[in-house]
Amino acid sequence: MTRQLDEQMAGRFPVGQRLRVLDVGMGRGTQALRLARLGHHVTGVEQDAAMVAAARDAVAREPEGIRARVRLVQGDGRDTGVHFLPGSFDVVLCHGVLMYVEEPDPLVAGLARVLAPGGLLSLLVRNGDALAMRPGLSGDWSSALAAFDTTSYLPHPRTDSDGAPPLRPGPDVRADRLAALTATLDGIAAPLHAWYGVRVFTDTAADGAALPDDLETLLAVEERAGRTDPYRGVAALLHLCGVRG
Repeated sequence: MTRQLDEQMAGRFPVGQRLRVLDVGMGRGTQALRLARLGHHVTGVEQDAAMVAAARDAVAREPEGIRARVRLVQGDGRDTGVHFLPGSFDVVLCHGVLMYVEEPDPLVAGLARVLAPGGLLSLLVRNGDALAMRPGLSGDWSSALAAFDTTSYLPHPRTDSDGAPPLRPGPDVRADRLAALTATLDGIAAPLHAWYGVRVFTDTAADGAALPDDLETLLAVEERAGRTDPYRGVAALLHLCGVRG
């Protein structure tokens, strides 16, 4: 996903431009810190106090120049309008968050509102069109059959976002369908510019499995599959990039 995001940012903004980035649901701040190290000014929003504390600890270990480019806000991602003016950011990230929000459209609309014209909106969501893949490949036929007719799912014990434990494990966790999100992005004047699959082949990997010796090859395969039909359509996660009109 990071490679996909970098590709979209490089294609939209001049090399060397220091961008204003908002990371909503930043978790421990992994992506926020990575972008700050690249020279961007990053604001991270996170509701969970423990995650905010972990992010602050991580930022505190960085050199002063990087620390100065990071601002952390504890708050609900649905309240971006309370904290930020319209058009405040060039890039807005919302990765692994919509799956925990019952009504995602108002949240996405709020993200678009704080995005500057021509800015990039990056969403990482659970793929509602492929929920039968994991149980089907595992031989759980009853769960696979049920998954065709729902957008709810039980999260895998492995994490869904930023290395953090699932925030609300249970049957109320939800997925998004590509067509529905495409329509949502059109409706908020940030139409879909590109989309990728994430975890095409690796979603069923066992918890705690050792990284393979040929990790770079694995990543190359996942990256290629994530941009290639029909593979990307059955990925566990979808990475959608919209551009503010």
